[in-house]
Amino acid sequence: MKTSTEHAPSAHHYFVPEPSLYPVILSAGMFLLALGFVQLLNQFGAGGWTMLAGTAVIIGVLFAWFGKVIGESQSGAYRDWEDRSFRHGMIWFIGTEVMFFAAFFGALFYVRVLSVPALGGMEAAHGFSLWPEFAGTWPTSGPKGVPFTPMGAWGIPALNTALLLSSGATITWAHWGLLRNNRRQLILGLAATVLLGSVFLGFQAWEYHHAYTELGLTMGAGAYGATFFMLTGFHGFHVTLGTIMLIVILLRSISGHFTPQRHFAFEGVAWYWHFVDVVWLILFVFVYWV
Repeated sequence: MKTSTEHAPSAHHYFVPEPSLYPVILSAGMFLLALGFVQLLNQFGAGGWTMLAGTAVIIGVLFAWFGKVIGESQSGAYRDWEDRSFRHGMIWFIGTEVMFFAAFFGALFYVRVLSVPALGGMEAAHGFSLWPEFAGTWPTSGPKGVPFTPMGAWGIPALNTALLLSSGATITWAHWGLLRNNRRQLILGLAATVLLGSVFLGFQAWEYHHAYTELGLTMGAGAYGATFFMLTGFHGFHVTLGTIMLIVILLRSISGHFTPQRHFAFEGVAWYWHFVDVVWLILFVFVYWV
């Protein structure tokens, strides 16, 4: 005799995908990419071509794999259980990203607040100094470091802050359109967000060119140069990924995907984009301004 739970499979439904070779192929692509990078560093073999092959494999697998996932979603295979699972997974993923950036902000704090002042105050504290001419003030390239001009907060950085804040507003406006089933508002909001993110990346590339060619600010400019480019560079990488994801969501929206009831993919990308916005605000204050 069947129980009541057996009569209501949707209450306990979860989707189990078919076995796939995509993870194995993706791992092979990542191996080729890493192998090519090592070859390139050691000037051994065709490192560039190996990296290119690995990148092609990775991109091909991502297109095929995510295409399959989108097809499963559109077919109605995903229900409440999967929706909750995806949301939990995205929350944990953003949590790991928080820890990732916390490590770099922690390094900036250590260098700026603890290490550099300690080096500059050695003579007063201990009666001797390894570098008597070192003042221990920030920004610095360290003892015997190369001269440079620090990047100011106003100009491109402030403009990029306005762009990202605006993009947070446009993607929220797009979300409101989706909840009201206003397809035009959804598409316009996403298109505006993609445009703002792309302009941000263009200005950041211009800023890097200015830093290298006119300010003497490079990765070799000691502690300041290293922390500046690591934080802004990784943030720019995340903006690039976020913009690519927004383009995919925009194309899906144009194709008629998502409903007011089922739109986790949109929300997941929106969460990620808001996270990128918040990181930039913290970065703007502690790297550019203060």
